[in-house]
Amino acid sequence: MPSKSTSKNKKPNATKLDQIVTQLNRNNGVSIPELVKTTGWQAHSIRGFMSGSLKKRGLVVASSKQEGRDRRYRLTESA
Repeated sequence: MPSKSTSKNKKPNATKLDQIVTQLNRNNGVSIPELVKTTGWQAHSIRGFMSGSLKKRGLVVASSKQEGRDRRYRLTESA
């Protein structure tokens, strides 16, 4: 009979929330197109997620725009 392996040593797949938060924590932040590629969600869904779900968790998302580049989003200190 084959032995069953336990998944205690394996890291579970990161949820989309985890993926988004990880990218928002980067020094240079993340753009909406990058999050679309990561999650497979539409841009309006990502913006809604950031303004709703992340806010409910006490996370503050700041955005900045540089000339000729996409708007970048990143997590800042909690309010």
